[in-house]
Amino acid sequence: MKDITKLTVAQALSGLKKKEFSATELTEAYIDNIEQNTKVNAFVTKSFEIAKQQASEADKRYASGNSLPLDGIPLGIKDLFCTKNIRTTACSKILGEFIPPYESTVTNNLLQDGAVFLGKLNMDEFAMGGSNETSCFGPVVNPWSKDKDLVPGGSSGGSAAAVSAHLCAASTGTDTGGSIREPAAFCGCTGIKPTYGRCSRYGIIAFASSLDQAGPIAQDVRDCAVLLKSMAGFDAKDSTSYDTPVPDYESFLEQDINGMVVGIPKEYRLDGMNKEIVAYWDKAAEILKSGGAKVKEISLPHTKYALAAYYVLAPAEASSNLARYDGIRFGNRKNGNSLDELYINTRTEGFGNEVKRRIMIGTYVLSAGYYDAYYLKAQKVRRLIHDDFMNAFKECDVILTPTSPITAFPIGDEKMLQNPINMYLNDVFTVSVNLAGLPALSLPIGLSAEGLPYGMQIIGKPFDEQTIFKAAYKLEQDTGFERI
Repeated sequence: MKDITKLTVAQALSGLKKKEFSATELTEAYIDNIEQNTKVNAFVTKSFEIAKQQASEADKRYASGNSLPLDGIPLGIKDLFCTKNIRTTACSKILGEFIPPYESTVTNNLLQDGAVFLGKLNMDEFAMGGSNETSCFGPVVNPWSKDKDLVPGGSSGGSAAAVSAHLCAASTGTDTGGSIREPAAFCGCTGIKPTYGRCSRYGIIAFASSLDQAGPIAQDVRDCAVLLKSMAGFDAKDSTSYDTPVPDYESFLEQDINGMVVGIPKEYRLDGMNKEIVAYWDKAAEILKSGGAKVKEISLPHTKYALAAYYVLAPAEASSNLARYDGIRFGNRKNGNSLDELYINTRTEGFGNEVKRRIMIGTYVLSAGYYDAYYLKAQKVRRLIHDDFMNAFKECDVILTPTSPITAFPIGDEKMLQNPINMYLNDVFTVSVNLAGLPALSLPIGLSAEGLPYGMQIIGKPFDEQTIFKAAYKLEQDTGFERI
């Protein structure tokens, strides 16, 4: 039998329906890969026995002719999603051995559609980081690493690396400022951050509630379309969930893009920008033009303020959300001689440096005397950025930009570690999308001179993921990118 772990989700579903292999065989093949490939450090909790039972149930449904949309597909789940009876830690010491008594809505939707859960995936602690080096379980190693161990991007580094290394058929991620798209770009995968409100946030451990959004990471555009259909939907348990029908995204993939208008924001052409990524950006635009799309320059004038606004708003929300981790109700506790000392001891030992940094920044910008100077101004800038996009979409259907200005860099890179601002700058093309609540997809466009993947980003109108998929599929078909 050929290596069935190399199949896409769509190919695996076809093989299962044709009974070329069973869900149990597929699951066991991925389990073998996980056990043999420990260097990537993608899985922090393995739920193999649960996965085998789920696969067995899928096989029974296939035998009876009652298969479900994702029946028997083995997935990896980012450790930010609460999974009933499976340890969930957000890769932080402070949650310890926490085992949720309930299931997040997104993972419950996947289970209802027959997915198999292989385990929980490594990530930056509480999703705070751009390289997956802040996890209490140690860094994830990018499968594209050669002479040096490279980062997979963050925070969903384990999710992207696991897909790239064929340790799962696809995975779930979350995106607060680029945390699905950047790892997908660094690891040569495809990932989509849907519109804010498209997927329920219920049961996802919060970082920044007005920015966080769940989405899939997979091998290609079709797989992302299939998975998002299952993950998305209205949820009464989430007050930010949007009640609108979820299209059959896969049905849009092969539609004609003739007449589609693709916007190229002039503000994204940064001074001193890497010539390779500029060349790939131009190549992507030409591919879409060859399919009948029109390419035009647009303006997003407040782009230059996006990073500053994001790194005020996201830490402010994190400061509020992470106040609940105090050692009293759940997770690890470090006792002290007073209540204050218990809090201090628990949070000092439980949180890593990056999480502490963002809590401190967030608490500062929310404090008396600074709230007006920082937080309120950042909210006003956020509105201006949103309005820029809405004005641009009067002229175009989608926006094309690079996902990241760089490729994967070495683990422990001194430039990144000594000055966290350098790490934050990697999000320059992604954070504005979260501030505006828009959908955006990253797909691989080609390799650098060092043989590392670059990602290209397609941004769409609110709740118009189908147009993104249509453009992305055309780009993917003509790019000729070969995955490892």
